Amino acid sequence: MARSERQALTGTTGVLGVIGDPIAHSLSPAMQNAALEALGLDYIYVPFHVSPLCVKEAIAGMKALGIRGLNVTIPHKVAVLQYMDEVEPVAGLIGAVNTISNEDGCLIGYNTDACGFLISLRKEADRDVQGQRVTILGAGGSARAIGFQLAVSEIEQLVIANRTRSSAVALAEEISRKTGCPAAGVGLDEVEAQLPSTDILVNTTPLGMHPRIDTMPPVNLRKLPASALVCDIVYNPSETLLLKNAAACGLQTLPGLGMLVYQGAAALEIWLKVSPPTDVMKAAVQRELENRNGS
Repeated sequence: MARSERQALTGTTGVLGVIGDPIAHSLSPAMQNAALEALGLDYIYVPFHVSPLCVKEAIAGMKALGIRGLNVTIPHKVAVLQYMDEVEPVAGLIGAVNTISNEDGCLIGYNTDACGFLISLRKEADRDVQGQRVTILGAGGSARAIGFQLAVSEIEQLVIANRTRSSAVALAEEISRKTGCPAAGVGLDEVEAQLPSTDILVNTTPLGMHPRIDTMPPVNLRKLPASALVCDIVYNPSETLLLKNAAACGLQTLPGLGMLVYQGAAALEIWLKVSPPTDVMKAAVQRELENRNGS
């Protein structure tokens, strides 16, 4: 049902949204508007296309227009940091913001990407990361966010493996220096030696993402302990080739949809101080993906 059929937009309707470039692909509007409807709140969540040249103006507009909250997606997560009045500590460590809350004109930056991953681990895989040995595949923005969050969550050790070894080493050294967590960077061709001592393996690369569903990171899953958990932050398809192969090896798996839902739920909780209906949000994302994939 369209919003106009159930609740009119008025001068008191609160505005939330997401900024990015591009933005048409974002699943957040479907997910967040479903949550707002389920909660019966007079808010609307809108996607805003913002070019990199207009980030400063967009953030100024957030204040001027009284927009209550914004999510921030590629490529603006680092650029918006300088325009925040306050930055939550983990977001400051990560050096990137994906959620902005407008508190009476004071803009506070958060990063809910990583906490979304941890909540998904706890609720969907029944895993506590404390004392765990984690290997992350990839060294981009998602690896950075998850790596820093894990490092301040009392894991035992962190290994970052990337095709470009120098990127993995640089990120691992930065995480270790800023948090004190033992961290090492290796090339993807060196990761096999790390697998026998890995409790949780996390893929943050786009390998396996729709439409290239026949690809996966070059890892020998049989080298992992039988108790290992294999995670993939890719959520389309819901089960990547990596996760299919891990399940075939008898390993526990965790798909990426939960991270998407829980990071969005965390943002909604920050903005509106509500308990988000994550089941509604997850169902909305699944419907949207089915529509887009033509299934």
